[in-house]
Amino acid sequence: MSRGRGLLSAGQRAPNFVLPSTPDQHVALSDLRGGPAVLAFYPADWSPVCGDQMALYQAVLPEFARYNAIPVGISVDGVWCHRAFAENRAIRFPLLSDFHPKGDVARRYGAYFDDDGVAERALYVVDPDGVVFWSDLRRAG
Repeated sequence: MSRGRGLLSAGQRAPNFVLPSTPDQHVALSDLRGGPAVLAFYPADWSPVCGDQMALYQAVLPEFARYNAIPVGISVDGVWCHRAFAENRAIRFPLLSDFHPKGDVARRYGAYFDDDGVAERALYVVDPDGVVFWSDLRRAG
């Protein structure tokens, strides 16, 4: 099985990125400065576990706000898929499309699974200076 090169560790600089959040808007890691950014890489919008995961983050959004943290979902799905998914699940935080080049950001964060062509379930907390504070990866299978 071909897995990512390895999760970034605490203390490493988080790679900057610019990804689409809608067909005409983009979000960069540098846009998330001011509080901790919580980057939630996940395989696909409409899979049962991912849907529940993103819905759970939406449900605890006040807890993120309490720490001035900004949650962001990142998968290889396209922006239109993200839009439909967010509307269906009432998700109000950004879902970013790592669609083209497919999985580029997930690869740089060590969270891409080549065999399935998706991001693995990885979670990063990036401090306001762009440094990884904490990371975790949950592999399927």
